[in-house]
Amino acid sequence: MAAIIKTPEEIEKMRVAGRLAAEVLTLIGEHVKKGVTTDELNTICHDHIVNVQGGIPAPLHYGHPPFPKSICTSVNHVICHGIPSDKKLKDGDIVNIDVTVKKEGYHGDTSKMFVVGKPSIMAERLIRVTQESLYMAIEMVRPGVRLGDIGHIIQQHAEKHNYSIVREYCGHGIGANFHEEPQVVHYGRPGTGEALEPGMCFTIEPMVNAGKRYSKLLPDQWTVVTKDRSLSAQWEHTLLVTDDGVEILTHRDEETIPRIISHS
Repeated sequence: MAAIIKTPEEIEKMRVAGRLAAEVLTLIGEHVKKGVTTDELNTICHDHIVNVQGGIPAPLHYGHPPFPKSICTSVNHVICHGIPSDKKLKDGDIVNIDVTVKKEGYHGDTSKMFVVGKPSIMAERLIRVTQESLYMAIEMVRPGVRLGDIGHIIQQHAEKHNYSIVREYCGHGIGANFHEEPQVVHYGRPGTGEALEPGMCFTIEPMVNAGKRYSKLLPDQWTVVTKDRSLSAQWEHTLLVTDDGVEILTHRDEETIPRIISHS
């Protein structure tokens, strides 16, 4: 299955969905503090997506077994797909909030790391290096670049800091479907894999562990944790390959990377 090249009309819908997903991550920030439960964060996001944006929280009832909540909240050693619960956040916790909004049939998927109170120096560094690896990969995106090039730069940057890349979970094509081709792995060899083309939409979402790369799926069949209980961080954006570069469809105003990068 090849990647689905989006039409100009579809790209417009992707821009809307991406903008809405970014908006949710921006508004939830002030609520991430000591004593709040991840389920309370889920409710705030759900209500905003449904009642304010008129959208659909794509994770809700997705997959088998059906995901029970509207966002993913992955705390500390949880790599991804953490299920919001009544557990309270405490000082020093790090949490990835992953939001996917479906609007007019198209998806915007993005995630960000948040810190409760003051992080440890180790946590701060892990979060920063993971975001740097995402930004370095995004800056490469343009027609002709291969998926192996993207995976390689992420892997190289993480491993240079003695971190490891989770290999069982990856980025993905996105559009009318939550998950489409291609699979975008966050490790690899330069010059390998599918070449990017204008009109492709996909996510890059590196999951980086402070310890070893091995993961474990919990009995709930969703929550993925580091096998050695080391901290894990993740950042994610939905991207559009343009004629001469990339547009970050889930870009937030606070970011240091530009929304549109042109290599012409």
